[in-house]
Amino acid sequence: MSNVQPSGYRFGATYVGTTQYSPMEAFPVIIGDIDPSGNLNANIIHQFTSNIRTKFVAQIQNSKWMATQLSADYKGSDYTASVTMGNPDFINSSGICVSQYLQKVTDSLALGAELMYQRGVQVPGGHTAVFSLGGRYTGNNWQFSTNIAPSAGGVHACYWQKANENLQIGIELETSLRSQESVCTVGYQYDLPKANLSFRGQGDTNWNIGAVLEKKLQPLPFTFVMSAYASHLKSAYRFGIGLMVG
Repeated sequence: MSNVQPSGYRFGATYVGTTQYSPMEAFPVIIGDIDPSGNLNANIIHQFTSNIRTKFVAQIQNSKWMATQLSADYKGSDYTASVTMGNPDFINSSGICVSQYLQKVTDSLALGAELMYQRGVQVPGGHTAVFSLGGRYTGNNWQFSTNIAPSAGGVHACYWQKANENLQIGIELETSLRSQESVCTVGYQYDLPKANLSFRGQGDTNWNIGAVLEKKLQPLPFTFVMSAYASHLKSAYRFGIGLMVG
């Protein structure tokens, strides 16, 4: 339910294949949902080898292809590389391409770079590119990561820590030097394994708050989900109830 858009329902389905490269994952994975109007969201994830994984995302709205994304990841012994294409249109020479590389320097430190290139008639000058640098440091029960885009004047930083066996907390700071604006988000996750219950919540400096509650209905293969979101500045509120199978 929402005061932003009409309430409704969606039908979703998930298929998981039998190809396994680790005990916790199986491929291919096909996830889709559709509403009574025929609007469709689809995700296809497949891992061809122990090193190569691909993902395809499509969104159809009002009988038109609204968004398409194709990505490929390669995982080496101490590095990862990925390429992502968004809404590619080779006939009209438009779309977005993002390439990323992350190198493990030590057991705790990893450094990487990202290059985003966009081309299209709606882009000033016909095309643009943004280069950014990033790093991640991992401790025993905490992790800090940062991303800096010098040409765009953007800084992004995250900190996560596992407080105990049940509680995880995190904080995110995103700053734009060009617009002189910053947004800080604080979130947490609290798990109750004996009750098969998980609760997640977050709030930011724009007075947006959100929360999700998940309850596994064992021994049945169902998970009951409740979610809520509120934006006080925009007077926008959403509430949802779901039942996941699997």
